Amino acid sequence: MKTPTQKLSTALRVPKTSRGFSLIELMVAMVISLLIMGAILTLFLDVSRTNDEMAKTNVLIENGRFSLQLMQADVQHAGFWGELDNNIDSPTAIPDPCVVAGWNAAYKTNLIGIPVQAFPDATGLASCGVTGVLASSDVLLVRHANTCVKGECDADTNNDTGWHIQVSGCRNAGTEDPYVIDKATFPLRTKTCSLDSPVLPVDLAPRRKVVSKLYYLANSGVPAVPTLMRVELVNGAYAEPQPLIEGVESFRVELGLDTEGKNGLPISASNPGDGSADEFKRCTALTPCVLDDLANVVAVKLYVLVRNTVATRGYTDKKKYQLGGTAIAAADDGFKRHVFSTTVRLVNPSGRREIP
Repeated sequence: MKTPTQKLSTALRVPKTSRGFSLIELMVAMVISLLIMGAILTLFLDVSRTNDEMAKTNVLIENGRFSLQLMQADVQHAGFWGELDNNIDSPTAIPDPCVVAGWNAAYKTNLIGIPVQAFPDATGLASCGVTGVLASSDVLLVRHANTCVKGECDADTNNDTGWHIQVSGCRNAGTEDPYVIDKATFPLRTKTCSLDSPVLPVDLAPRRKVVSKLYYLANSGVPAVPTLMRVELVNGAYAEPQPLIEGVESFRVELGLDTEGKNGLPISASNPGDGSADEFKRCTALTPCVLDDLANVVAVKLYVLVRNTVATRGYTDKKKYQLGGTAIAAADDGFKRHVFSTTVRLVNPSGRREIP
């Protein structure tokens, strides 16, 4: 017979099926949970880091392509002067890009005949508003007429009080000058004209804004980041520099020259070439581009070295980069970089040289 103490012990005994985890089992479970959580956290961090690098790479690619597209759009139109076609005289001197007033007949002829200029630095360009140019940057100047006539474009173009070009549409040869570049006086007419015929507003030829833009690199923002900049002729003067694309670290320009005429003979008035680039030249202090070079530009090669605006942890850029004939040494920093390049044909100047 069981004593009262034995009866109480029997009543308090816990069945085996109701027992909890032992200390060892709890510790093993905790270790397994920590390992699983660590693996998940590592996976999450790796995915986040990969997504972050992909986002930075996408921005780098977008900046590189967009910077070339911006300049390409202008270069393609270089030498477009509206309805003016073959009535373009050969330039006699290289026009100073910073002259914004007092354009005489000779300057206008030179301006039309040399739609593209390239410079190895900002020497002589301060009065254009081009300052702070990076040592790794060339300066590209592009000139052309606006592709939209005055009165049919955006408000800024319609209200611009600067230089405009008007091309005569008269069919009577010698009746009028072939074109006028002015700020206020635009007397040229369309179709058939005579000196004694009345000049009505409906008879006047349309006019287009003279576009002049300079592209270069300078530091911009806080902290300073190398940036593609643009200075543009607005209302007869160069406006404040515009920051366009961040992260453009180096910029090089090579001009494609049409140096050979028909049958491989040198360029001349009677043998103007075929519109194809026979050689490419970068304008430098040691090998500056002379009048004959700039008068025969039919293409432009553009090179940009673009870097991320945010450094990558644990990465060191040991690569060297080649921008045409220019070698760029390794930066030895944490920014990833890529070279973008394109060759742009000057449709109008080269088209005028094409031999049927």
